[in-house]
Amino acid sequence: MGQFSDGPDASLRGAQRRIYARLRAQIEDGTLAAGAKLMSTRALAAELGVSRTTVTAAYEQLAAEGFVATSTGKAATVASMISPSSGPARGNAVRHKALPPALSLYGQRVADLKPYSMASPGTRIDFRYGSVASRDFPALGWQRAYRAELVKRQPSLAYGQPEGEARLRSALQGYLQRARGLTCDAEQILVVHGSQQGLDLCARLLLNPGDGFVFEEPGYRMARYCFEAVGAMALPLSVDTFGLNTGALPEDDHVRLAYVTPSHQFPMGAVLPVARRLELLGWASRHRAWIIEDDYGGEFRYGQRPIDALQSMDTQARVIYVGTFSKALSPQLRLGYLVLPRELVHVFREAKRLTDRHSPRWEQNVLASLIESGTYERHVRRLRRDNEQRRRALLEAVEQHLAGHGQLVGMAAGLHGVLLLSALRAQDEPRLQALALERGVGVYPLSPLFAEPSCAEHERPAGLILGYAGLTPQQVHDGVRILGAVIRDVEEKS
Repeated sequence: MGQFSDGPDASLRGAQRRIYARLRAQIEDGTLAAGAKLMSTRALAAELGVSRTTVTAAYEQLAAEGFVATSTGKAATVASMISPSSGPARGNAVRHKALPPALSLYGQRVADLKPYSMASPGTRIDFRYGSVASRDFPALGWQRAYRAELVKRQPSLAYGQPEGEARLRSALQGYLQRARGLTCDAEQILVVHGSQQGLDLCARLLLNPGDGFVFEEPGYRMARYCFEAVGAMALPLSVDTFGLNTGALPEDDHVRLAYVTPSHQFPMGAVLPVARRLELLGWASRHRAWIIEDDYGGEFRYGQRPIDALQSMDTQARVIYVGTFSKALSPQLRLGYLVLPRELVHVFREAKRLTDRHSPRWEQNVLASLIESGTYERHVRRLRRDNEQRRRALLEAVEQHLAGHGQLVGMAAGLHGVLLLSALRAQDEPRLQALALERGVGVYPLSPLFAEPSCAEHERPAGLILGYAGLTPQQVHDGVRILGAVIRDVEEKS
């Protein structure tokens, strides 16, 4: 065994640690093989010039961790179960092939998904869709309700029920009937961590590997990822000015689900008309398929009252309604909800229990208080007026700076529009995005929202998704002015 070196001023604690570390390293790299005898504590202490107590303490630590076997009256030996981490004894090192991570089939499918990021670092004006202005959050009302909830006396800080707080579900029942024409019992409502958890639960509980699901083309990519991650196969159906082309619905019993955004198709903004809604409901009834209605922005319609939810027309209990507070309050709140057909209530509750037990109880009761007091609905009405100003600013800015170059679609509702550029092709989108980013403006290509983004890129016009809810009207004007210069530069060089 090699010599240890300890300076005369080293503390006993430091000497003990160094002896332990050197012996452990020699055991792990095979210098001291399994079964090898260690020097006696007395001999090693004399050789190192330290006390026997110091060596004994190092041996005891190694024995406690299983590196060394000791017994009364016998020399300590290297434990037989130790195998060197970097190969056999020195001089006979063998390279081991690195093994791939052991992932489940689900894990492998998730690993194969294309990265999804909307980060635009360094942007002064960011047209990110899904973002809302921090100044729009009802901070004072939320603070008051939260403080009131905190000072309430509870018997104990216990876990809640997976379906969510009864108070919030009751408040939601009334609100949904008033605002979305939706009829349900509070028992049918399941509170989740944002709509994304709701979609994930739907994917896990309703789809098997190999099942098909109908998906809008283009559509919300994170929903498609949820369904594909469980092994289901996307069946993209084209979207036109009236939304999903229901005439092309497959007559196939292996198609178990259709995901739709009927009140404001994402991203193109169409509203699914009554005739197509009835056709979709009839299809689901014939095939015992489920319809997931993602009502991500149904509260925001301009010039007329919001259109009632598809669920309000469902007489066969085939629609699962997905709602969120991300657009009206904040995506950072992570609170959403499902309205479930009765036959699905039990299994969704239990799956939610397995996932995370329940959503945050304090936040749920704060939100219930805001709905009960009318604060939430007043906030939504004010927010609708504010977003109408931003929407108008975007329409005016495009008319002023992009007349003849671009057309905005999908602006009747929601919090974003799609700018179609007929003089450019889909393959020009990354260049547009990069050049705009260089000038401090964040914009987002349309192509990644197609299930087959490379398909017909040469025929499809370039498209940019412009979210406006996080900007001021002045920022909207400034951003479109800069974007207009970028688009004209790209057109000239194409």
